[in-house]
Amino acid sequence: MNAFARRVNLGALSPEQFVQLIDTLHMLGRTGAGVELSSLSTEVLVDIVRNASKEQLRAITEHDELRSVFLDEIFRRMSEHFIPERARNVSFVVGWRFTWGDGSGGFDRFQTLIEDGMCVSSTDLGHEPDTTITVSAEDFIRMATGGVAVATMFVTGRVRVKGEYAPAMRFSSYFDLPGGE
Repeated sequence: MNAFARRVNLGALSPEQFVQLIDTLHMLGRTGAGVELSSLSTEVLVDIVRNASKEQLRAITEHDELRSVFLDEIFRRMSEHFIPERARNVSFVVGWRFTWGDGSGGFDRFQTLIEDGMCVSSTDLGHEPDTTITVSAEDFIRMATGGVAVATMFVTGRVRVKGEYAPAMRFSSYFDLPGGE
């Protein structure tokens, strides 16, 4: 799967063709064909996001199912990139709200719990968030894959924070972001 993904020339695809490609790969995974988006290495997934045009990424995030697939993949991989040593004596819950979602209030929602040197993410961990971060799915995907500076997103107002601001500002420092910030 990685070899195939590396050979795709994303620049030759329109946003619609890009969505069709990702949707076809996702469909093959659902049907048990042995082709799983989740089998892509993080490095290859990051390369796909970085090489995709803004229009292609926007098309993915406007597609209800594929937006969820990409968000699920990022949150599933979050614990793999968590650096426990950086989060000693840290305990907080981040609530995530992604605009243009199909969930409650028009948002896709996730939670991330960092506690006792561990990181767990899911759509609902049953905790009250210490801070809630609202961002577009497109911007989040770009931030999580190192395609845009997290600090820039905060400064420009593309990321909104409700609740404790400090955990939101330090959040990315607990992870080895692809491409490193």
